[in-house]
Amino acid sequence: MSDWRIYRGAGLPHDGVRRLPDPPPWRDFTLPEGGDQLGAGAADQAGSHRRLGVQRQLVENLHPRPEEVEAVNAALYLRRPLLVTGNPGTGKSTLAHAVAHELGLGRVLNWPIVSRTTLQDGLYQYDAIGRLQDVQLDRAVERSGPAEAADDPAGEPAAHRPPIGSYIRLGPLGTALLPSPDGLPRVLLVDELDKSDIDLPNDLLNVLEEGEFTIRELERGADRDPVTEVLTDDGAKVPVTGGRVRCTAFPFIVLTSNGERDFPAALLRRCIQLELKPPTEKQLAAMVTAHLGEEAAAEGEEYIQRFLARDPGQVVATDQLLNALFLTQRAAGAERVTRNRLAEMLLRRLDRPR
Repeated sequence: MSDWRIYRGAGLPHDGVRRLPDPPPWRDFTLPEGGDQLGAGAADQAGSHRRLGVQRQLVENLHPRPEEVEAVNAALYLRRPLLVTGNPGTGKSTLAHAVAHELGLGRVLNWPIVSRTTLQDGLYQYDAIGRLQDVQLDRAVERSGPAEAADDPAGEPAAHRPPIGSYIRLGPLGTALLPSPDGLPRVLLVDELDKSDIDLPNDLLNVLEEGEFTIRELERGADRDPVTEVLTDDGAKVPVTGGRVRCTAFPFIVLTSNGERDFPAALLRRCIQLELKPPTEKQLAAMVTAHLGEEAAAEGEEYIQRFLARDPGQVVATDQLLNALFLTQRAAGAERVTRNRLAEMLLRRLDRPR
C-alpha cells in the first residue's frame, strides 16, 4: 500500500516534499505559459480558472435556478446592484465571474471588505506622503545644482514638480465607474459587505445612486490642470477631467453577504436582492466535474451523497466537498478508515460550536 503522506511526523529530515503533486485547480496560482509577460491579464485569467473550473463546465453546465437568472437580468436591465446572500460556499462570489465570463465583460474588479474598509478605499487612494517626499527630493536636487529654477506659486520647483496624478490610484469601485469606451459595463464584486463597519452601507448610497464621485485633490487644481491622468485598479492610466469620475454604463455590481447582519432599508431599495440556496445534486456534480473531471465526480459519489444528506440547517461549504474529494483521491492507496477520517475532517460543519 503506497504512502500518500509527505510529512510523516518522524522528526527525520527528508526530501519528500519534492514529490508533492500539483495543487487542486482552485488553489493553483501559477500563471499560464508566458504569463509573466502578459501582466495583470494573465493573473486575472488564472483567477477565473480557480473560480469557474479549469474546464469551464461549471459555467456551461451549472444550471442555475430560474430565480437566479432572473435576478441577474433584473440587475442588468435596471442598472442596479445585485445583493446576493447565502451560506458560505454557495457560489455568491462565483456568480460575478460567471456573468463576466458569459457576457464577455472582461476582468472582474474585486473589492474585498473588512471591518476597517471605508468608501474611500473603494474609490481612490492619494499618496500624499509619497508626493511630499518626491517634492522635497526635487528641491534638494535643485539646491545642489548650478542654478535654481523658479518656484511655482505652490512652492514646488516648476521644472521638477511631480504630476499629482502619479500619486492617485483608483480603487475597484472607482475604476468600475469610469466612462466606458465601448458602452459595456464593468463587473465589480464587493465581497462580504456584512463584514464592514456600520457606516459603509450608508456611505455607498450616494455613489450607487448617482454613479459618480469627485477626486478632491484634482478638483482643487482643475483650473490649472483640467485633465489629469491617474492609475486604475487595472494598472492602466486614464484621463480624468475636472477631478470628476462619472460612469456612462453603470457597472454590474455584485454585493455579497453571509447574512451576518441586516442592511439599512435605503440600501436594500437600491438593490436587486437574491438569496442563493445550497446547490442541488446536479449542480454539485457539475461543480466537481468542472474542477476535477468526470472521473472524480463518479469516484466521489459517496462523499457527494454524504454532503447532500446533511441535516437541514447545517452549514457546509461546497469548497469543503471539493477539498475532501481531491485529498481522498490523492490518498487512494491509504486505508479506508484513513480516507473517511480525512473526509470527516474536511466536511466539518462551519456552524458547529467550538
